[in-house]
Amino acid sequence: MELALDWSAPWFATVEGEGRAVQAALARGRSLPQALDAPGACPVHFVPQDRLPTGVAYEQFIFDTGHVPTRDNLHDFFNGLCWRRFPATKQRLNRLQAAEIACAGVGAVRGPVRDALTLFDENAALLQAPPPLWDALQAREWHHLFVTLRPLWPQARLVLFGHALLEKLVTPYKSITAHVFREPVPLALGEDLAAWDGWLADTLTAPVLAAKPFTPLPVLGVPGWWPANSDPAYYADAGVFRPRRSDPFTS
Repeated sequence: MELALDWSAPWFATVEGEGRAVQAALARGRSLPQALDAPGACPVHFVPQDRLPTGVAYEQFIFDTGHVPTRDNLHDFFNGLCWRRFPATKQRLNRLQAAEIACAGVGAVRGPVRDALTLFDENAALLQAPPPLWDALQAREWHHLFVTLRPLWPQARLVLFGHALLEKLVTPYKSITAHVFREPVPLALGEDLAAWDGWLADTLTAPVLAAKPFTPLPVLGVPGWWPANSDPAYYADAGVFRPRRSDPFTS
């Protein structure tokens, strides 16, 4: 598996260290499951996809065995990096999935909690920011958020959690949108991502997720993340920076 990634991109900052280490192991001839499976990196082991028995749910298999079936592709590469960076949260998500499966089984309809769990796992982001930024984000007042309040953004930190979101950003385009978890990351946690992981694992519950606690954020609108957004006209694109009344996300 060959990877050509720009690790200097701000959206990869959270997983850069882990990513470079795994990439180096791949360059030495390891398979992706072998490269991800560093001793002590996280509470699960990565195994080839063919270890997943036919008819067994992926999430249930992880819960029962502690093994994550892994394909040699970018999607599973970023999933593994997220397991290594946020082990407590990833394990919490898996336990909640298993609990939902135990209650309702595996059917064509996942239900609100499993849908939210999957959405969180694939596309969530975390934000630590001053209250005015949070207020503008949740109101989807994009010009106010990114132009008027631009001087506040150096005090904010956006961390991408979803592995599908990270995969999309390998080839960035303007409309890529994260589901920001509406619970602000406490400022007291600083930049300690291990502390973020512990806080998030404790915060996520089935009732919290059933309430669809997300708000949309087009990530290439974040100041400093994309050169074109230095021009205020960048945010006039209503097809990307949608007003609240027409946005498809649930508020």
